[in-house]
Amino acid sequence: MKTQRSVLLRIGPKPRTGSDPHPADQHVGRQIATVRVQSDISQAQLARSIGISFQQLQKYENARNRVSASMLYEIATSLGVPVGRFFEGLPGNDEARVEARPLPVDERLDFIASAEGRRLIEGLVNLSPRVRGRVSSLIAALGEELALRDTKAGSETAGESAPAECKTV
Repeated sequence: MKTQRSVLLRIGPKPRTGSDPHPADQHVGRQIATVRVQSDISQAQLARSIGISFQQLQKYENARNRVSASMLYEIATSLGVPVGRFFEGLPGNDEARVEARPLPVDERLDFIASAEGRRLIEGLVNLSPRVRGRVSSLIAALGEELALRDTKAGSETAGESAPAECKTV
């Protein structure tokens, strides 16, 4: 007599077999980074507060490693947000909402995740707090100067496009 095998039917998408992270893991990682940056907390500070290395936190934020439920709870507690915050905007997360608002992409996160950003952060962390504060003030002043210069250039360009009879000489 033949033994009968039970067959499980899969409902939903096939499990991912490639090395690419799952979109949900990528979303959660980006949200961790977004909340951390908005809270003005460095990777090293957050990692220390939850008892992991900053490299491990980088892996969570870049979705190279999945975040366990308990670790996500620790991260949320440390950042002072509900765990659900990391799932906001995830497609299919809250079907009660008619339309999920997409979360803004923060260019700072892309920079921080880049090799250049990591080198800059490492260099800043190695400075004394006093020097680090001065460097931060210098960078902020440079940013303001460039923004002011861009604003002036934009208004001058607008003036050049005006009809000749409207220009003041």
